[in-house]
Amino acid sequence: MTEARLTYREVIGVPRVPGLLLSACLSRLAGRMFGLAIVLYVLTHFGSVALAGWVAFASIAPGFVISPIAGALLDRTGEAVAITIDLAASAVLLVALVITSRTGVSSAPLLLILAAAYSLTSPLSAAGIRALIPRLVPENALDQANALDTGSYALVNVLGPFLVGPLFAFTGADSTMVVIAALYGVGALSLIAMGSLSSTAAPARPGPPRALLREAAVGLGYLVRHRTLRGLAVAYSLYQMSWGVLVVAVPVSVVRHPAGGASAGSLTGLLWAVAGLAGVAGAMAAGHIRTLGRERTVIAVSALATGVVIFPVSTVYGLAGLGVGLALVGLLEGPIDVGVLTLRQRRADPGWLGRILAVSFSLNMAGLPIGSAIGGLIVTQSLPAAFAVAAIASMASALATYVLIPKRTD
Repeated sequence: MTEARLTYREVIGVPRVPGLLLSACLSRLAGRMFGLAIVLYVLTHFGSVALAGWVAFASIAPGFVISPIAGALLDRTGEAVAITIDLAASAVLLVALVITSRTGVSSAPLLLILAAAYSLTSPLSAAGIRALIPRLVPENALDQANALDTGSYALVNVLGPFLVGPLFAFTGADSTMVVIAALYGVGALSLIAMGSLSSTAAPARPGPPRALLREAAVGLGYLVRHRTLRGLAVAYSLYQMSWGVLVVAVPVSVVRHPAGGASAGSLTGLLWAVAGLAGVAGAMAAGHIRTLGRERTVIAVSALATGVVIFPVSTVYGLAGLGVGLALVGLLEGPIDVGVLTLRQRRADPGWLGRILAVSFSLNMAGLPIGSAIGGLIVTQSLPAAFAVAAIASMASALATYVLIPKRTD
């Protein structure tokens, strides 16, 4: 007999879930704001576009590289403790950044070091939040909990850029960093308020203690051997490639359109905001259609539909078609993200979940910069061809989902 699903209100009422969702929203909002604010910060204090690019790179790349070790640490210490460490460390590093600016000791090398240190702990919360969800909610509420998590992520992608601009303009670079640090601090406190953080750790695995590097390597090997996890890594990376192409193709499409003109920047921001809000609606809808047990089909169908929406819908009907297309792409993103997350949580060994999610996060996001690089090369030759490549990547993701992911647990 199928167990009755919980409503969204009932999911939020599960002990510790409100604290986790609040922490997730605040930390993700802080991270999204930081990604934009750090570029403005460098331009304000150093006036160097090249340095801004390197600092942005330093604030992201090291975390991707170290993600297997971060995942092993998650499984060793417990997700809530690891997330709290990341949020507290991020707040401290941003305060340190402001202090160096105020005291006049700030320099390019020191800024790069602080940005890299910020990045090193980021996988702890990025993977830890999603690894903690199945430990807090029953399986019949997993769809809704993941939908709330995915929806909050999409909403943050809209709010972050919206808040940074005015905050930076009216309060200045240092004050903006202090506000972001405060968001991290409150996020950490909301997790501490959950109580008994160490109890969220998975049961200890049998056998003698192993070095952290060894645990990280074993976790990476587990993902490579696991058919479902390996298939998800390939399929979702292809899907992210389509988004990477769109990151380049959408603003170019707006700039080249006769109606773009001087308002191209604002119009581009509006289009991405529409996609983000549609993503919130798509995630919440995914929680209602019950993807549990049908994740593979939901992912494949949504990815295939995304390809059709990207090309030809987004290219044939001008800016109106592009707006409708991005809204539909955002709407379809919700079921894909919820399906991928739920399937990964259900089929991975709970004792490996921290490592799996941390490594998967890095592998999945690798498709985004690859897509942007490809899109940048193609869009200079043909804008419709760039959209076509984005569509092909999404359709390839649908095919990979059916071919590489088994119907049943490995």
